Amino acid sequence: MSKTPSNLHVCIVDDVAHIKVTGRANFASGVQFKMLVNELKERGFNHFVLEVGECMTMDSTFLGVLAGLVLQLHNDRQNTDRITLELKNPNQRVVELLDNLGVSHLFEIRQGCAVPDQAYHAADDGPNPSRAEASQTCLEAHQVLMAVNPDNIPKFKEVTQFLAEDLKKLKS
Repeated sequence: MSKTPSNLHVCIVDDVAHIKVTGRANFASGVQFKMLVNELKERGFNHFVLEVGECMTMDSTFLGVLAGLVLQLHNDRQNTDRITLELKNPNQRVVELLDNLGVSHLFEIRQGCAVPDQAYHAADDGPNPSRAEASQTCLEAHQVLMAVNPDNIPKFKEVTQFLAEDLKKLKS
C-alpha cells in the first residue's frame, strides 16, 4: 500500500484534541485518523474537535470510521453528557453525506471560530497499515454504517461481503 500525504493535523488545547482534516477524507486517511484518535485516547484525551472546514468530501469508509469512533467513545464514557466528538465547519457536501447515511445525529455539528492554523502540526503518519489492516478498517466502517442506519444495508451489503471475503484470503 503506498503512503499517501498526510491530511491530518493536530493541536492540543487544554484537555481537548483538535484534529484538522484537509482535502479528501478517504479510506487511507480513515485508517490514519483511527490510529491517531486511539493514540490520543491512550494519552488520556476523551474530547475531540474535528475541524473539517478544508475537507472537500468524505468517503463512506472515513464516515464509518468517524461514526464507529463516536460510538466507541460514547461506550467508553457512559453516564456523561459531555460532547466526545464535535465536527467543526463542515461544508454543505459533508453535511449532506452525513444526512444521507443517517449518521448526522451522532455528531455535534458547529460552525465558527476554529483553532488558528499555525497552532496545528502535522500528525505523524505512523507505519503504513497492511492491506489486511486497511481491509479490516473498511469492513468495520461499513458495518457501523449499516448498524447505525438500516437504510445503509442495501448500499453496503455487497461491499462488506467483498471486504469480508478479501480479508479471509489475506489472513489465510
